[in-house]
Amino acid sequence: MRYTGAMTKETQFQNAPLADRMRPQTLEEFFGQQELVGEQSFLKKAIEADQVPSMILWGPPGSGKTTLAAIIANETKAEFIKISAVTSGIKELRKTISKAEENQWQQKKTILFVDEIHRWNKAQQDALLPHVERGLMTLIGATTENPSFEVNSALVSRTRVFVLSKLEVKDLEKIIQKALTDKEKGLGEKEIEITPEMVKEIALLANGDARMALNTLEAAANQSNIITRELLRQIIQKSHLYYDKGGEEHYNIISALHKSMRGGDADASVYWLARMLEGGEQPTYVARRLLRFASEDIGLADNFALVLANNVFDACHKLGYPECSVHLSQLVIYLAKAPKSVSAYFAYNKAKKDVEEYGNLPVPMHIRNAPTKLMEKLGYGKGYKYTPVEDSEGQEYLPAKLKNKKYI
Repeated sequence: MRYTGAMTKETQFQNAPLADRMRPQTLEEFFGQQELVGEQSFLKKAIEADQVPSMILWGPPGSGKTTLAAIIANETKAEFIKISAVTSGIKELRKTISKAEENQWQQKKTILFVDEIHRWNKAQQDALLPHVERGLMTLIGATTENPSFEVNSALVSRTRVFVLSKLEVKDLEKIIQKALTDKEKGLGEKEIEITPEMVKEIALLANGDARMALNTLEAAANQSNIITRELLRQIIQKSHLYYDKGGEEHYNIISALHKSMRGGDADASVYWLARMLEGGEQPTYVARRLLRFASEDIGLADNFALVLANNVFDACHKLGYPECSVHLSQLVIYLAKAPKSVSAYFAYNKAKKDVEEYGNLPVPMHIRNAPTKLMEKLGYGKGYKYTPVEDSEGQEYLPAKLKNKKYI
C-alpha cells in the first residue's frame, strides 16, 4: 500500500476535537436556547420554510452561534459560504459577491456566514452593506461583542439581532451525556466511568460554554477511563470565568458593582468585586472606580469614605494582587454600608452648566486680588470684608448675573 500523505475525510473527522465531532446537525439535536429555536419560535419557522433573514447572532463563547449557522447551512437550499473576519478581508468578500451574483442568475440563494463579524473594520462592513441591502445574499454574522458598539449601525438596522445566552447547566449535562454515549461521534466506545455528580461538575466548570465542557471531558477521557474529581482538578486548575476586560461584560460587571454599593447591598458588592478580580481585572482599575464612587455617591454624607478609598488605592499600588484583594473587599463593604449623598456631584454639574451657558462672567471687583498699586487704584478688592476679623454676612461672591444662585 502506497502512502500518499493525504488524510481521508473519515480520518480527519476521527482526529477532530470532540467538540467539533459532536456539533449538532439539526435543530432537534441542538440543546438550549429554546426561546430562540423552540417549536413556535420565529427562527425555527424561518429555517424550516427556507426563508432565513439576514441576522446577527450575539452571544458568549460556546453558546451555539457557529453551530446554529451550520444547522441553517444543512437545512437550507441556499449555497452556504463561511468566512472568518479574523483571516478574511475585502478580497475574500469580492469573491463571495461574485459567487452570489452567479447564484442569483441561476435563481439560487446565497447565505454568507461571517464569524466574529465585529473584527471587520468599518470599511469592510461598509463594502458588505449594499449587497445585503439589495438582497444579493443573506448575511449571518456571529459576534461575542455588543453589535450596537462593534457593528456598523446601518448593517445592524438591516438585520435581525438574535441574542444567545450562556447555556444552562442542565443543557450542558445533556450535551456531556450525549458525548459519553455516542459511539459514532463521541466517547461511547471508550465506556467512560463517570458519576452524575462529575458530569454536573464539568457542566458547572464550563460556565455556560459547550465547547469548554466537551474539551474538559475529552481531556479527562484521554487521561483515564475513570473520571474523578481529582482528575478534573488536575486538568482545570482554576474555574474559567468569562470576563472580557475590553468588552461589554466588563462594563456590565462594573455597573453591577456600582449599583450594588449604591443600593447598600454589601454582599452583592463583594460578589461583583470577586468576579472582576478573579476574572483578571487590574486591582488599580477597581480602586480608581471606588475612589470616584466615594465622592460621587457618598460625598458629604461620610467624608471619611474618600480618605479610606484613597488609602486603599495606595495599598493596591504597593501590594498588588492577590494581597490587596482584602483591602478592596474592606472598602467595598464600607462604601456599600455608608450613607449616600450626591449633593457635591449635582452641585458641580449645575455650576458647570452655568459656566457653559454664561461663559466668562467677570469676577466681582471686591473679591479680586490687588497685588499692584494700579489694580488697587482701579478698585480691585475695594470693599472686601475679611471674614476672620469682621462681619461679612451679605457679601456677594458670585458674578452679578448669578446673584443668589444655589447649587447645593
